[in-house]
Amino acid sequence: MNSISKFLISLVLMIPLIVLGQGADTLISSDGIEFKESRADDGPASTESDTLLEVPDDLVFEEGTSSSDTAESPGVDAPLQSVDASAEGGQSLWSIFIAGLLGGFAAFIMPCIFPMVPLTVSFFTKKGGSRAKGISQALLYGLFIIVIYVALGMLITIAFGSDALNALSTNGIFNFLFFLILVVFAASFFGAFELTLPSSFVNKIDAQSDRGGLLGLFFMALSLALVSFSCTGPIIGTLLVEAASKGERLGPAIGMLGFSIALAIPFVLFAFFPSMLKSLPKSGGWLNSVKVVLGFLELALALKFLSNVDLAYHWNWLDREVFLALWIAIFGLLGLYLIGKIPFAHDSPLQHLSVPRTMLAVIVFAFVAYMVPGMWGAPLKSISAFLPPSATQDFDLSTVNFGTTATGTSSTGRQKKYYEIFHERGTPKGFDPYYDYEEGLAAAKELGKPVLIDFTGWNCVNCRKMEANVWTDPKVATLLREEFVMVELFVDDRTELSPEEQYVSEYSGKRIRTIGAKNSDFQASAFNSNSQPLYVIVDVEGNVLIPPSGADYDVNSYAAYLKSGIDAFR
Repeated sequence: MNSISKFLISLVLMIPLIVLGQGADTLISSDGIEFKESRADDGPASTESDTLLEVPDDLVFEEGTSSSDTAESPGVDAPLQSVDASAEGGQSLWSIFIAGLLGGFAAFIMPCIFPMVPLTVSFFTKKGGSRAKGISQALLYGLFIIVIYVALGMLITIAFGSDALNALSTNGIFNFLFFLILVVFAASFFGAFELTLPSSFVNKIDAQSDRGGLLGLFFMALSLALVSFSCTGPIIGTLLVEAASKGERLGPAIGMLGFSIALAIPFVLFAFFPSMLKSLPKSGGWLNSVKVVLGFLELALALKFLSNVDLAYHWNWLDREVFLALWIAIFGLLGLYLIGKIPFAHDSPLQHLSVPRTMLAVIVFAFVAYMVPGMWGAPLKSISAFLPPSATQDFDLSTVNFGTTATGTSSTGRQKKYYEIFHERGTPKGFDPYYDYEEGLAAAKELGKPVLIDFTGWNCVNCRKMEANVWTDPKVATLLREEFVMVELFVDDRTELSPEEQYVSEYSGKRIRTIGAKNSDFQASAFNSNSQPLYVIVDVEGNVLIPPSGADYDVNSYAAYLKSGIDAFR
């Protein structure tokens, strides 16, 4: 293998280390400032971040990222400790990478790619002249596939700007646009139309693949990407949307890295072992079935983005049971499709059910049966992170509703500030928190209890998971209700503050116009973090009693954290 080939392979092998390392060490806050993780030998460092897309002034902070720059905040006297979110950011990047891998393997068995595998591998084995040269060409072909798709992911970050990806994750307009895009992708997979690139452009690129050498292999890989766009386009688009929604600046590149690796592996593997081609199933109607199944999944995922907008802007379209009803209908139709009761336009007649198809149908119908009790308030803990908050459930017969009924009045007998905005749709049932920090602090002084500040968000997946899986435990619920004054602060709410409440932040220099921007500005300036959920226990003067905590899905561990806060207060 020549030196150029070795260099390219080394470069691709280094990509995961480079991007994951950067994702853990450098974080972009949503006010357009780049922060480096604080270390013992580092001073505070911040630089203006270049962007091609202007970020809204009331931009809020996003789940799973944090800044470690420090700032003083009125009413918080004790030294504050930041929550290290590098691990969370790394986990988020790994989840994007795994999603990319799954998307790549799904793309491989699409009708635009799967039939091309034997032809492509035969080309390498025959044209190479020797087995070693054929394998070398296949490796370079797979390498170029990875380079092309990772470059696409990097272009997304460069085009939008690193801080703008955080904006996309909570911006209502973009979330609604994501919803529409995924619906279009689903319709494409169902056979309504095909997403294709201009044929003249594709033909020109394909003609370049005859050049031979490295350049010819590169254009072969590029031709694969372009010719298969009608099948891979919706998958790639979904991955990029999902990566952008997580607010990770390297998310698009990481997603495309996983996708391209999964797509390239089969071509290289079959070049190494050509005899394995005989074991591949024959092309047929089952390939179109893969597209249709992915179409149903795209439709289900689209509802999550619509739910994000609905919650942040208080449209009240998708209450929890409405969301569940739509998911039950979508997956119910998917189950009927799998057993051949609902044919689509490009399907071949289903003569019999194969074993894989039968097993998948069983799983889908079991999932539908699992969701049905959720219509009456069952917590559905395994999917709680994707559902709207339990407070949006109108008809609830579950046993989760422990505790006294919320009164909506503060310790002084006055109506709680912002109560009508957040309580009916945001607060888990059985709890009666405050929604304004100063008001909660005043109540804590009167009652002689510590304050648990819950920085949360309408779009925070981990917050929903904590509320459904941890807060519902009787031991934790009792501690929260009886031992603390709870303050819930939503960082992504778009409700406008009254003119007299609006101000210019000393921390970011931006004008704070919404409740969410006010809460996120407070979280960043006072607690050196912008990740949600963030739980902070303070005394009646606002002094931090123990280090803040992020999501902790171990009930005993979270209960121990609460008890340590109580002990520190006493």
